[in-house]
Amino acid sequence: MLRLERMIVNLAYGHGHLAVDLPRDRTTIIEPSHNPGLPDEQSALLDALQKPIGAPPLREIIKAQDTVCISFTDLTRATPNERLIPWLLDHLAGVPRERITLLNQLGTHRPNSRAELEHMLTPSVVQDYRVLNHEPENPKALVQFGTTRDGTPALINRHFVEAGVRIVTGFIEPHFFAGFSGGPKGIMPGVAGLETVMSNHRAANIAHPQSVFGITDGNPIWEEMREIALRLGPAFLLNVTLNEQRQITGVFAGDLLQAHQVGCEFVRKSAMQMVSEPFDIVVTTNSGYPLDLNLYQGVKGMSAGARILKPGGLLILACECREGVPPGSPLDKLLRSASGPEEILAMLASASFVRPEQWQAQIQALIQRHARVLIYSSLPEETVRRAHLAPCADVSAAVAKELGQIGPEGRVAVLPQGPLTIPYLASL
Repeated sequence: MLRLERMIVNLAYGHGHLAVDLPRDRTTIIEPSHNPGLPDEQSALLDALQKPIGAPPLREIIKAQDTVCISFTDLTRATPNERLIPWLLDHLAGVPRERITLLNQLGTHRPNSRAELEHMLTPSVVQDYRVLNHEPENPKALVQFGTTRDGTPALINRHFVEAGVRIVTGFIEPHFFAGFSGGPKGIMPGVAGLETVMSNHRAANIAHPQSVFGITDGNPIWEEMREIALRLGPAFLLNVTLNEQRQITGVFAGDLLQAHQVGCEFVRKSAMQMVSEPFDIVVTTNSGYPLDLNLYQGVKGMSAGARILKPGGLLILACECREGVPPGSPLDKLLRSASGPEEILAMLASASFVRPEQWQAQIQALIQRHARVLIYSSLPEETVRRAHLAPCADVSAAVAKELGQIGPEGRVAVLPQGPLTIPYLASL
């Protein structure tokens, strides 16, 4: 019997790694090109604030009586807020603390607890400043700025709207239907109303061929985000890029669109990786904690892997899901209400059917039209099956079994860092 040479691949999983044993000569590892962390992150950030792209230095923008609203990404994002926000506040030391509000870009996600906010921002920031969770379903907390393209009210958080100076923070990575994260996405959907987000993320937009990783121009989702964000007037951007160790590799500050575009091109060069042909099996992750907190976020990892999978191939997602789907969430309820992926897509085909978080269910269902999906997680098997997925107890064994059925020509791709790497086929 032929004995294949083996290799151990460490998949990002929760706070650590999941080691999988794969055949070396049949496995391709796809990772982002490594960018080293900046030697002095704080100095680089302060320099970017003082020499921004397409805008005056931040401290020159803020006038004597201005209020300032700083929006920051929530617990499900990898932004190093615990470094970014204190450094930014130190830079704004001349602004009285009572004039500064920190606003959590929840989008439609759950509020973060005080303990979570302290973990994200440091206890001293939470103690010394007003820190608020965005309220996407509270009409009193929202202000309308026209409508979305389908006529839905475009609602944005009142604290952000009414601030004299608006600062949008976050990090830039490829996004599975908005092209890239960061930039205007920190406003819409970051601090937008639920109905506004649901309109922007409606089924027709999610299904649009340009609503994919790495594309902004011609992407109806991103273009509408940009349109709504610009209606508010100027916003100062502070976005960073990260490597797999969460080290800051670049700082992009200044005009909301110009600085974001420069950051996107920086990310594109390292994160977008071309492959020559599709694979029989793709093993992917959701980049570990905090990005793999739940199954809702895990759809991003599925989407990244599915781009290079043969029709009918096997997709295996390693996603810890320590918060569940989450249980009782709109996504959980929608998945449980349907008999399978095709029923979900049939429901979404009706213009009258609109549900929060339907976009994640739609993308998962579209992937399952073309692939078999297994998930290795901490979820109970029954929860996995109610989400119309198949549980995987052993990634190495699942790959070996599939290769045994395919034969010697079977090939495996592995994305150890999940959607921090976005593979694409040379023909695209």
